[in-house]
Amino acid sequence: VSMGVHESQSRIYENQIGRSPAFVGWLHARMVETFGGFGVKRDDFARVVNRVEPGFIRTEADEVHYNLHVLLRFDLERDLIAGRLDVADLPEAWNARFERDFGVAVDRPSNGVLQDVHWSEALFGYFPTYTLGNVYAGCLHAALRRDVPDLDAALAEGNTAPATAWLRDRVQRHGGLYEPRDVIARATGQAPSEEPFLDYLEAKFGALYDV
Repeated sequence: VSMGVHESQSRIYENQIGRSPAFVGWLHARMVETFGGFGVKRDDFARVVNRVEPGFIRTEADEVHYNLHVLLRFDLERDLIAGRLDVADLPEAWNARFERDFGVAVDRPSNGVLQDVHWSEALFGYFPTYTLGNVYAGCLHAALRRDVPDLDAALAEGNTAPATAWLRDRVQRHGGLYEPRDVIARATGQAPSEEPFLDYLEAKFGALYDV
């Protein structure tokens, strides 16, 4: 239906389900069983899986920083298309913006402007679909937890079937029948909004890091 909706399915499985405290707790128990003296406590393991730190590479970014990577790219490509930024000046503009947003100086082009293939393949306007995916995933995750109140109990046993069944029924079975905003509205009962995603980040990382 759209790359944003497509991305929402990737992000909800990877982050809201796969990195949830309940599922991570199950994974930690399996690792203790497998490796014996694992030497890492469950809470510490959850913080490692959900660690928050600035990094150069978008595809390796944590949930808190990820959308800053997208915003950087979107603003720069918009300036390129509008003629406000020359291609020759792109590396310098990237490095300056990255250091401003992340507090880290880019050390080499492969950690900066050359890390993605999108622009070299003329995929301008593609990066925002990743953030749209995060926003949609936030909406879907809130509705999933509303409709499946025992979700954590299932995830704590490594059981993702309830989440998969809900997503299949509410999103995936419709294919490309509806526009993205209608997919989310039909699945959740509400129009798409960034608020559920922001609430999710605050609740999850506030609990993990006591902030």
